[in-house]
Amino acid sequence: MKSTLKFLKRLKHTIFYSIAFYPVLISTGFFLLAIILLFVENLEVVDSVKKKVPYLLVQDNETARTILSTLFGGILSLTVFSFTMVMVVLNQASSNFSPRLLPGLISNKKHQIILGFYIGTILYAIIVLMSLGAYGSSTNAVGFSVMVGAVLGIFCIGLFVYFIHSISQAIQIHNIINRIYDSSRNLIKKEREEQEKSNVDINLTPDKYWKTIASKKTGYYRSFDQFLLVDSLKEKDNFIDIIPYADQHIWKGDPLLRIKEPITEEELEALYICVYILSNRHEDDSAVGGMIKLTEVAVKALSPGINDPGTAINAISKLGQLLLEALQIKPKTAICKDDCEITVIHNKIPASEMMRIVIEPIRGYAKADSTVSYELLSALVYLRNSGEIIPEYMEAIQNEIKSLVNDLKNNITNNQDLKRILELLEK
Repeated sequence: MKSTLKFLKRLKHTIFYSIAFYPVLISTGFFLLAIILLFVENLEVVDSVKKKVPYLLVQDNETARTILSTLFGGILSLTVFSFTMVMVVLNQASSNFSPRLLPGLISNKKHQIILGFYIGTILYAIIVLMSLGAYGSSTNAVGFSVMVGAVLGIFCIGLFVYFIHSISQAIQIHNIINRIYDSSRNLIKKEREEQEKSNVDINLTPDKYWKTIASKKTGYYRSFDQFLLVDSLKEKDNFIDIIPYADQHIWKGDPLLRIKEPITEEELEALYICVYILSNRHEDDSAVGGMIKLTEVAVKALSPGINDPGTAINAISKLGQLLLEALQIKPKTAICKDDCEITVIHNKIPASEMMRIVIEPIRGYAKADSTVSYELLSALVYLRNSGEIIPEYMEAIQNEIKSLVNDLKNNITNNQDLKRILELLEK
């Protein structure tokens, strides 16, 4: 039962985040609208409206057919042009910035809604055109429906203008960086709030029993769904210590969980159902995943083919702010739901690991670039001097500063540039 529930939750996530979800939903609405309008076309209320505003209604079936056919062809052309443009934009983003940015651009709900209106209007025109054959040569049989179709066509033209503006804004790299920054910052803020609400005393001192459970699959650990725990586990006063941090890659057989008190084999199998291990690190949004995307944008900008230090500096600036927020989160968060006795302990990404996957790649590319290195060292010094981060994280920052200084001394040949950069350490 729990495995079926897990499957349904993943299916729900897949459907809701699919590029086809909003278009299918809106198109279904337009289909129903066409059916309803054709049904009420000859009601007395609608007839009275037709008599009051006859100049807005089409009186001739041939004229109606021409309008609907033109509407169908025109909106179809808009649809093809618009989303051919999207494909060109996505190809450019993949080449110039990072392939990991594509899911965020594809899942833009505004563009999906516009696509839904386009397809819905086309479907509406088809349904009304088919009805013309059913009504035969009856005068003004679908006049009201044709008028609504014309309004929808005008609205689609307005959406096309908005789409051109939106896609031109969405592809600009500073907007992409700002969007990733805002999303990651909100996720970090959510983690901090979750940790502040937790008042569970975390006691992981060695005891008479601690059992380590190995992973059954290879992939990226994503999350632990406490809702899927079986009742027998919820009712026990026990601790589950999740060893990997969110987005960490683990191999089959690696330590996955630790259990403080003994559990049965059935409960152990049920425990695996609660664990989400995905094949793609960027399949779901996460704070660490957002920082990795910014790192990839900076590294891509520093590559010889792109050579855009301004973008790299912008990404480093946002990374510095995100790291300051992330390094204020304690290493562990204990969560005990109101409806259960068991406590689940989530491990956060260590500061040293964060330096390795977020800062080190940029350091490797920027060590010979005095301008970008200046900004990178400035960000690290900002973290060191902030006074807001967890004290035990300070060593990792100091080690990363030392590594960057060593790289700069070995790669910056201009003594004046090197001196200017190293003066940051005195702040």
